[in-house]
Amino acid sequence: MLGERIMSKLKLESIARTAALHPWRTMGGWLLVLVAALVLNATLLGDALTATGNFTDEPESLQAAALVEEMRGPDQVSELVIVRSEELTVDDAAFADHVEGLAGEIIALGTDVVQSAITFTQVPDPSLVSADRHATLIPVVLAGDVDQALANVDLLIEKARGADGEGGYQVLMAGGASIGEDFMKIAKQDAITGESVGVGVALLILVAVFGALIAAAVPVLLAGISVVVALGLTALVGQKWDLAFTVTNVITMMGLAVGIDYSLFVLSRFKEERGKGLEKFEAVARAQATAGRAVLFSGMTVIVAMSGLFIMPSTVFRSLAIGSVLVVAVAIVASMTLLPAFLGLLGDRINALQPARLVRRLLGRRAHSHDGVGDTGLGLGARERHGFWDRVTHAVMARPVVSLALAVIPLLVAASFYFQLNPGTSGASTLPDSAPTKAAFDMLERDFSFGQMAPVEVVIDGDPTEPATAAAIEEVQRSAAADATFAGPGQLEISEDGDLAVLDLALMMDPNSQRAEDAVRGLRSEYVTAAFAGTQVDVLVGGETALNVDFFATVNTYTPWVFAFVLGLSFVLLMMVFRSLVVPIKAILMNLLSVGAAYGLLVLVFQKGVGADLLGFQQTPRIEAWLPIFLFSILFGLSMDYHVLLLSRIRERYDETGNNTESVAFGLRSTAGLITGAAVIMVAVFGGFAAGDLVMFQQMGFGLAVAVLLDATIVRSVLVPATMKLLGSANWWLPRPLKWLPDLRVEAQEPRLEPAYVQEQRR
Repeated sequence: MLGERIMSKLKLESIARTAALHPWRTMGGWLLVLVAALVLNATLLGDALTATGNFTDEPESLQAAALVEEMRGPDQVSELVIVRSEELTVDDAAFADHVEGLAGEIIALGTDVVQSAITFTQVPDPSLVSADRHATLIPVVLAGDVDQALANVDLLIEKARGADGEGGYQVLMAGGASIGEDFMKIAKQDAITGESVGVGVALLILVAVFGALIAAAVPVLLAGISVVVALGLTALVGQKWDLAFTVTNVITMMGLAVGIDYSLFVLSRFKEERGKGLEKFEAVARAQATAGRAVLFSGMTVIVAMSGLFIMPSTVFRSLAIGSVLVVAVAIVASMTLLPAFLGLLGDRINALQPARLVRRLLGRRAHSHDGVGDTGLGLGARERHGFWDRVTHAVMARPVVSLALAVIPLLVAASFYFQLNPGTSGASTLPDSAPTKAAFDMLERDFSFGQMAPVEVVIDGDPTEPATAAAIEEVQRSAAADATFAGPGQLEISEDGDLAVLDLALMMDPNSQRAEDAVRGLRSEYVTAAFAGTQVDVLVGGETALNVDFFATVNTYTPWVFAFVLGLSFVLLMMVFRSLVVPIKAILMNLLSVGAAYGLLVLVFQKGVGADLLGFQQTPRIEAWLPIFLFSILFGLSMDYHVLLLSRIRERYDETGNNTESVAFGLRSTAGLITGAAVIMVAVFGGFAAGDLVMFQQMGFGLAVAVLLDATIVRSVLVPATMKLLGSANWWLPRPLKWLPDLRVEAQEPRLEPAYVQEQRR
């Protein structure tokens, strides 16, 4: 058949044999790649990452930014240094002298670091002084372009923090660069936390699954190598495109989750084949021809799903897609080459260092178990442990309608909260209290307005002195002055040639807040539209808040296209793998149900605060705007691991027996331990990242962990057997007009030993 020829060309078993027969060459090649990746990480990765996102198209805010840059020059980075005294006011000479002295020290950092630092004595601007007159601002403009400013901001941070407490004055600092710096530092710490928690729990689970320390260590080692190599590749890609700093966290999290799971699948099948009596190299080939194909298909599904994010014209989504695709691809290649090399080198020594046996020996008791081949702890290869899953499966299939209702109704209830989801973005208000800029942000919000750091920019492209245009500008200023969300009528700046003007309107709240975004929407749709109606100029509204508004609009516009892309390609792939029209439809519906439930639980925990304190999460009024579509893409790909593994075993048995009920029971019990172990590992890894301090990673880790848990429990143990019982043989129905589709089923036939391999074995 065409499908068989396509799959045979992949020659996964031949690749595995070659790697197993020549383990030192294979591992030597990987060592060179690993060293190169480490060098790239050390030299290039830092420059490849940014704390800001951008668009790959041109929404209104970017068009406005381009005009502002045309008038004012390249965008510059500004910071606010806050000086506060509990005893003195700005009217006291000692306070003024201290502020002037600090400003002088800042200027003394050099013209290549600081362009200007203004005090209230130099510019008597009321906005630079707090209402109680016990605090003042020193606006600092960093020298050079954005890259140069970000490289030098640490010098300003060090100066401000060194001055804190001197003479009884409190000195704090906040701005786009310093806040971004805190976000990046905490993100790195969160990655370390996620790694330590995830790896630690994963090792314990793998020891329980395999019953041997060496077998448990190999998947973790391969996952770690995959992460390092993927980060190196990301460093290279980052030289071409700016990548969001979150890409490193995504790579680490995804690499640990899929890297461990993929190795777990192949290693488990190898041990199973060895338990059947196959020779070492033959078992490696068989494991790759079966579980290896499942890994390849599952990984390709993840890559396809994550590639849908490239549709989004945003560097944030592009970064998430690049990181996920790279680490999954590396993990697939590692499972196809490096893992067989380890198995070829170690053989049955993969079962070395069995804790249970060591304990028995220490206690002087005789070990009654065999050498561990084929025994994988959590139900893999242990027939006496099949009873539980047999009982669960048969109980569900005995009352499929009731079971289906009991599973679907709670999921639908949880998913219903999705309609209350309030998308937004994490600003400085979500930083942990330990972050240095958090205290500065709180003081700015209390005594000044953080909106001063990121004013809304109304760009008038045309002659602002023309009577109708001038009248329109004044009308916008009057409207802003009467609106409590703005700090007055704003400041108007006109270009030297007189054909462009920018009206800066400071907000009275966090530029990342819902109120700020509503203010920008109102400014665009009401104030500007009404004021400039009938004029001959083009008016654009830009600034940081406007960028957020355009980002949310972009997400809403392109989300249906991403859904269509992921669902469409997944449907086609599943249809070709299982030769069925029903299976992919069911898989898609079940995945949508578990993803929807995960969305709803995110809203319940983070927006509504249900259980947030108990779980150690920060309650927030909003869910990260990029998160729902990211969760959809990644979960749709990851859930295929379990579906492919489970359904391929069911289909394999059904082809042999033709008994639908027995095949479902066989599929569930034969994969129960493997899927349970793999799911718990993923939940542990995702939960480790949810234990971090940044709310964006708390939300991401929690959403992923919950969805995987639902998919591996309710979907696997209830929805799959119930629906398969109800549909019977119709599960495998494929309309006659589609019979021409290639057969890409995962489970391959027993591979034949090649003559070269036989000769190698005889040597």
